[in-house]
Amino acid sequence: MGDTGLVARMLLSPELSDSVERSADPTAARALLSRLVEDHPALGEELSSDARVRGALVALSAASRSLSSAVVRDPSLLDPLRDGDSFVREHGLSEYRESAAGFVTPSEDGRGALRRWKQRELLRIAARDLLRVADLPAVGRELAAVATTCLECALDLVAPDVQLAIIGMGKLGGRELNYASDVDVLFVHYGDGLAAERAARAVLTTMSEPTADGIVFRTDADLRPEGRSGSLSRTLDAYAAYYERWAQPWEFQALLKAHPVAGDTELGRRFAELVQPFVWPEVLDPDAVRSVRAMKARAEGEMNRRGLADREVKRGRGGIRDIEFAVQLLQLVHGRHDTSIRSSTTLDALAQLAAGGYIELDDAAQLDDAYRFLRTVEHRLQLQDEQQTHTLPADIAARMRLARVLDYRDRGDETALDLFEADYRGCQNRVRSIYERLFFAPLLDTLAGAGPLTPEAVEERLAAFGFLDVARTRAALRELTQGLTRRSRVMQQLLPVILSWLSGTPDPDLGLLQLRRLAEGEARSASLARTFRESPQAAERTCRLLGSSRLLGDALRRQPDFVETLGDDDALAREKSRDELVEEALGTLTWRASPDERRVGLRRFKRREVLRIAARDVLGFASIEATERELARLADACVEAALRALGPSLPFAVIGMGRFGGAELSYASDLDVLFVYDGEDAADFRAAEKVAEQLLTELGGITPEGQTFRVDPDLRPEGKKGALARSLSGYQAYYERWAQTWEFQALLKARSVAGEAAVAARFEALIEPFVYRDPFPEDAVREVRRMKARIERERIPPGDDPRFHLKLGRGSLSDVEFTAQLLQLQHGARHPEIRVTSTIDALHALRTAALLDAGDAAALEEAYRFCERARNASYLLTGRPGDSLPTDGQEATRLARLLGYELESQARLRDDYRRVTRRARKVVERVFYGRA
Repeated sequence: MGDTGLVARMLLSPELSDSVERSADPTAARALLSRLVEDHPALGEELSSDARVRGALVALSAASRSLSSAVVRDPSLLDPLRDGDSFVREHGLSEYRESAAGFVTPSEDGRGALRRWKQRELLRIAARDLLRVADLPAVGRELAAVATTCLECALDLVAPDVQLAIIGMGKLGGRELNYASDVDVLFVHYGDGLAAERAARAVLTTMSEPTADGIVFRTDADLRPEGRSGSLSRTLDAYAAYYERWAQPWEFQALLKAHPVAGDTELGRRFAELVQPFVWPEVLDPDAVRSVRAMKARAEGEMNRRGLADREVKRGRGGIRDIEFAVQLLQLVHGRHDTSIRSSTTLDALAQLAAGGYIELDDAAQLDDAYRFLRTVEHRLQLQDEQQTHTLPADIAARMRLARVLDYRDRGDETALDLFEADYRGCQNRVRSIYERLFFAPLLDTLAGAGPLTPEAVEERLAAFGFLDVARTRAALRELTQGLTRRSRVMQQLLPVILSWLSGTPDPDLGLLQLRRLAEGEARSASLARTFRESPQAAERTCRLLGSSRLLGDALRRQPDFVETLGDDDALAREKSRDELVEEALGTLTWRASPDERRVGLRRFKRREVLRIAARDVLGFASIEATERELARLADACVEAALRALGPSLPFAVIGMGRFGGAELSYASDLDVLFVYDGEDAADFRAAEKVAEQLLTELGGITPEGQTFRVDPDLRPEGKKGALARSLSGYQAYYERWAQTWEFQALLKARSVAGEAAVAARFEALIEPFVYRDPFPEDAVREVRRMKARIERERIPPGDDPRFHLKLGRGSLSDVEFTAQLLQLQHGARHPEIRVTSTIDALHALRTAALLDAGDAAALEEAYRFCERARNASYLLTGRPGDSLPTDGQEATRLARLLGYELESQARLRDDYRRVTRRARKVVERVFYGRA
């Protein structure tokens, strides 16, 4: 025992005293140093003079009971700390091999020497770690290098002549070992299986058998085929047979880390080559993704059952496994086609995934920081007693010691433990949030089952999927997928499914060309790639829109941020109210000072909303009635906003007529309107006329942003010859003296759409006795029928096929509308409930009032819906108004496909038109014309 006076003098030295007081546990530090000097007096002077040795021992005193005790027993463990140049440098495998060769010989005590050498190097690594000389990745690499050297030595000690290779798995294979990690291995051999089995067992015993000197490393071969029930070592052929027939997805995931570490170098290399196709198959079984997720869920369930979800650093919520599993699943899915993201080291793989655009740079940076933090916490937990633990202690004093060992110190009113736990909870939450986005990303499921496409396979797909202009589409593909940008990488990954998605659209060639145009520009390209990666549903829907309509492609190119909305079912399912649209329209105008700026703003608003409405329509989120209703509400909002911007000086209202009044607008509809005001003198007339003229300019003027709406005021009294605006009394006088039957029929659709509500209400009350007369005169009935017959004879334009006319053909829209309107004129006076402006609503009301047979109403409604859907689809497809159903050629096929027809699409579309219109025409003949 040494001199106690020497100990006291040594502890009073300023350098040592300061180091002890600043340590995580001054009491433990004083105790360790006292024991060392008492037992080994020669260390006293060194502790006072060598800052590196002193700092390492002070740090170890709080961080590791096991290593502190080991140093007291054997101070020679400190030798590696005395070489300053060597201590600050990370040692590689060759240096560790050279170091071990001087300690471990095939003597009788070779195994004991291996344990002592491992402990010596472990202390060196821990000292470098605790003194912040080495960062986390360096610590993991050196621990893995030490374990690899130990495996090599063990094999040399027990079976130097057996042709055996040892494959590192898990954290050893990833070169990111913990202080108390299991060393996971597989054994593979040539020749004599019995000799290989004995050799493998001897290696495990040498590595793991407890002795007075401890163990070398806990070494585990349970990742082998069939686990503990399987042979310890297998031949290459046996591994191949097992992986081909019996292996589970988790076993291929484990092979991500496989790396030859000891034994026969050539055999190890051949094993690594053998497993590559199993880890990186051309086509990933979709069940593999589900299996990985299920395994992770089971592990989480176990942590929850044990109440450790928040204290388990490794498997708990927001823990190490969240990061590792997210990284590995992304590797399994994307690494098949991209060899640059196959690193077996978690942090390296994370950086590769970020560089390749598979993870956002900010997310990757946060996960990198979190992984370093969590693994450091894990290291400090394990260093204490060299035990394999991952759980924060329940005891407050133990947690406080951990916080201080992690260099937390009290600050103000917050203790070191408070500060550590706040950081730990924040880290957990950040990791969990990113993990849930990455691990459950729908893109992973989308790409599972899709293989890479060679240039030859692309050509085959283009032909098989109905792409006609192969040269142009091939060029578009090259522009989309070539290069090293994030967009090109995402498009390369998604190419098989993109071609499949586009093949189901009416015009695949157009869709691909429009996708290429949509991706032009660096910022737009990056945003599109991010959305496609994070939401394959948005990607698929984007392809559907682009292959369905040139109009929608142009609109998406102008509003690329809408692509992100396409992944949001709730947003697409929601129908906006009139009030909501009015508020949004007004919001686009309030900050714009000049009339020209207001017009541009209103046109942009209208274009944005038409894109949303059309997307809901094409993607099946809206019925034809909902589409018509929203288009009408959009028109209401634009008229209301424009009118308020003008600020009329007198009570003024806009009355919607025709399809606008019926709230059943199509994409190509004009806005039929009447302008009405409350006033009597010439000044009022001039003011109202000016408002009407300005409103026509506000809405219908052509600008670089296009036209908001075509506005048609020709249904006003006296048509184009009449004044644009009339007073209430002026309308009253006209309808009393000069109006014709067709004008009263047109007023069935009159609806207040903008302006002064009181003026509109008085107008609606004014027209009611003219429209709904009891009884409705028979000569007026005959006039309605004559007008309808004249329209059938005279209105179909030359060149349009009357057999397939959607608006004026027999049994089409005009037939349905006239039939409903005649019944409203005849019975509206006695049945107020049928006074509605919408055709579909009118059919429902007439059926409910027993004024129209249910079967007849259904036939008319079916024809109306069919023709309206076809007209809207035709406009989206071609970008121009059209009322005839194309009957042959590509346009007919594309229209049929847009309407949902697949096999024999043209013929089936024509057949359905004939069926629904013939049935409707029979009703029209009987109900409208009164023919038996």
